[in-house]
Amino acid sequence: MNFEQWAVGDSLFHRVSSPFKMIAAICFCFGLASCKQVDAALMGLFFTICGVLLARISLLALLQRLVLVNIFTLVCWFTLPVTVVGRAVAHIWFLSISAEGLALALLITIKTNALVLAFVVLIGTSSVVDLGHGLRVLKIPQKLCLLLLFSYRYIFVIYDEYRRLSRAAILRSFRPTSSMHTYQTYGNLFGMTLVKGWQRAGRVRDAMVLRGFSGEFVALSTVKICLADWLLVIVVFCCTAVVLAVEYRL
Repeated sequence: MNFEQWAVGDSLFHRVSSPFKMIAAICFCFGLASCKQVDAALMGLFFTICGVLLARISLLALLQRLVLVNIFTLVCWFTLPVTVVGRAVAHIWFLSISAEGLALALLITIKTNALVLAFVVLIGTSSVVDLGHGLRVLKIPQKLCLLLLFSYRYIFVIYDEYRRLSRAAILRSFRPTSSMHTYQTYGNLFGMTLVKGWQRAGRVRDAMVLRGFSGEFVALSTVKICLADWLLVIVVFCCTAVVLAVEYRL
């Protein structure tokens, strides 16, 4: 598991402070999500592709992520054309394929890919720690910020514990089948993972209290506002305005 695959780089997006990138992402994604016209969604997709190129993100890794996302859109292409009522453009046995259903599936596909690319460019280019401190700068409650940081830090620990227990079951000749024994084994496996996670959480809490933890992480670096921050926000706001202008034919 790697949630910081694109967080290391030297592009404009990597140099911008995380609070500004989150503001820009919220603005652009809300504007794009409100679009109901295909040409407006295509305009948003064009802007996000330009952002990917400017951020110098690995296209192969990005395409692998998009394949997983488009599994959902593939389901839309199979269901929406035959379930949305409208002008029939083709017939397959007793099913009618509507033009409105095809247009809706196309719109969902374009918007889904554009939103994923926008989040990769604007959010994925920051580390989780920077995002946590950036949320705190935006006056998000401290407990939510700590929840994000702790979840990211210890999800790998819990996953390693699950793999250790799963490996122990395999070494004891466990082979999963469609049987009650398999269901009981997986139930015990997940239950022991939760118990181990709870025990680890208690030890971590005690260790942090002994080290004087007062409920707030101290950032190693402060957020310094520079010209690149304002430049990115202004550019994203302009791109959002262009998308909305195309949407409402302004």
